Amino acid sequence: MSTAPPLYQQPDPSGHFGPYGGSFVSETLTHALAELRSAYAHYQHDPEFLREFHYELAHFVGRPSPIYHAARSSRELGGAQIFLKREDLNHTGAHKINNVIGQAMLARRMGKPRIIAETGAGQHGVATATICARYGLECVVYMGAEDLKRQMPNVYRMKLLGATVVPVTSGSQTLKDALNEAMRDWVTNVERTFYIIGTVAGPHPYPMMVRDFQRVIGEECLQQMPALLAELGLPGNGAELQPDVVLACVGGGSNAMGIFHPYLEHPQTRLIGVEAAGDGLESGRHSASLQKGLPGVLHGNRTYVLQDEDGQIVETHSVSAGLDYPGVGPEHAWLKDSGRAEYVGVTDEQALAAFHRLCRREGIIPALESSHALAYAFALAPTMRADQSILVNLSGRGDKDLGTVAELAGVTV
Repeated sequence: MSTAPPLYQQPDPSGHFGPYGGSFVSETLTHALAELRSAYAHYQHDPEFLREFHYELAHFVGRPSPIYHAARSSRELGGAQIFLKREDLNHTGAHKINNVIGQAMLARRMGKPRIIAETGAGQHGVATATICARYGLECVVYMGAEDLKRQMPNVYRMKLLGATVVPVTSGSQTLKDALNEAMRDWVTNVERTFYIIGTVAGPHPYPMMVRDFQRVIGEECLQQMPALLAELGLPGNGAELQPDVVLACVGGGSNAMGIFHPYLEHPQTRLIGVEAAGDGLESGRHSASLQKGLPGVLHGNRTYVLQDEDGQIVETHSVSAGLDYPGVGPEHAWLKDSGRAEYVGVTDEQALAAFHRLCRREGIIPALESSHALAYAFALAPTMRADQSILVNLSGRGDKDLGTVAELAGVTV
């Protein structure tokens, strides 16, 4: 019999989600992580910290974000009713700002005036630059040179907000390499620097801390969905007025964990994470760590990692910069092994088709990351009954991806 604590009590005191997670870092960072764990343990239940956090979410971010019934798409596809949690309507255009505010508040209380971050799609970098401008903190953002070319609007936004954007030209020049460089910076400047990690990966306490700041997404859904389902006369998942399925894209996994975690104690609701299958899961050109990876250590934690037979990290591919990462948050690895969440793949082609469908059917331009979750929802809905429901976390807006989409379509903008 397993001695692991129940899912909702994860992680254990050492930061493990079952066999995953933990802290695998150089001795130089051991003290910094211990300091961070102590600070977070002190403030995570502190009434004044929580009051300020929720004030910022309401008055700076614009929460709660609404849930939108995609009625036209649901009608045309047939089957289940599709709902969208509109994280794209947050200030800065994605879910990333929720977590960044919490970590920046910690940095201020810890006396760390310099903030570093890594970014792939640029949304985490923009959110970090935004809050640093608000709080008067120095900001340095590492970004793979390939992602920098793909996400120029977000690069300019970061610079407008006062951040220094550092191109990373090593490796595949994507998110993995940006994270490597940010880690090196942290080791060098650890005394005055706070590293704001943007996803539920990295050494303990980051996977837990980022999840805790992002779980506001799912907590709002638990409050919002009953009224929406009741208004449409839908029965919910059989036990309560909650969706039958909750869907989210998964790269590192913060938007998915943010909406999944409050639903872990609602077993009648299926949780499905959608990874980037790129050119196909059998093509070798994808970013599907949970489906094609093996347990290993990456960026300070044990999780599923895309690696070759010698244990070397392999290059990944996705049309979406934010999903182009060879690992995944350790809590997702645990949810996969436990069977509480399912993980599937969506190709570039399928994600692009979903992107265009949402634009034309609902008047919403989604991020390419979110388009992966939408594609699976559009395929799943017709296999379900009309009185069932799917809730998709629309994690970000697609302004940043217009150049990529236009280039693939052969259009000059």
